[in-house]
Amino acid sequence: MRERVRLMGCDIDNLTMEETLGVIEGFIASGKPHQHVVVNVDKLVKASKDPALAEIINQCALVNVDGMPVVWASKLLGKPLKERVAGVDLFEALMQRSAQRHWRVFLLGAKEEVVSKVKELYECKYPGLQVVGYRNGYWSVNDESQVVEQITAAKADLLFVAISSPKKEQFLSTHQASMKIPFAMGVGGTFDVAVGKVNRAPVWMQKTGFEWFYRFLQEPRRMFRRYFIDDMQFLPMLLKELLARQRR
Repeated sequence: MRERVRLMGCDIDNLTMEETLGVIEGFIASGKPHQHVVVNVDKLVKASKDPALAEIINQCALVNVDGMPVVWASKLLGKPLKERVAGVDLFEALMQRSAQRHWRVFLLGAKEEVVSKVKELYECKYPGLQVVGYRNGYWSVNDESQVVEQITAAKADLLFVAISSPKKEQFLSTHQASMKIPFAMGVGGTFDVAVGKVNRAPVWMQKTGFEWFYRFLQEPRRMFRRYFIDDMQFLPMLLKELLARQRR
């Protein structure tokens, strides 16, 4: 029985990476559609302002924590999460297992040259990997039904969606059941990391919670508002929860 921890209005599965992979393997074996989401500071802040996004997160079949600040917050609140399960690491592990277990993969998102490069790189990296379809992440509302039809026709076991939040959560929540993909996961900027367009922070920065700062240094203009304005709202949210815990 999986333990779910409620933090700031969102339910998070308390799992290690290996436990997460085991749950996903069960999803794929079942053949039934399951939606996955990772929760970090940015996602918690967005969900606090968007009840529809919070509802989507809480209805997902699997929710992992991707962000050391959230892991630390869980400990302060007396609900310690076992470990961070980074989306980029989970993607890598699942691509490897897909080659080993002959799972079929669909890649959706990023620019055309990026997503096609991801397909090429991983098919070389993991011989036997079946990428049964891919598409860039740019489409209009009128084109969405065609995107869904393309994914459905591919009959993939895993779908990785690299578009912005909350668009990816909304897309999967709306279409996952009809696409009938056993495991669908939003991977944010993972495709850009995979092809080397964006560098990942050194391991010591990942472990100490400064990965966000490394990301900011690469694109300061683009990331300033997210990290220094929007995400700063996480601190009063945490304080509110701490005070509520003390009163209980």
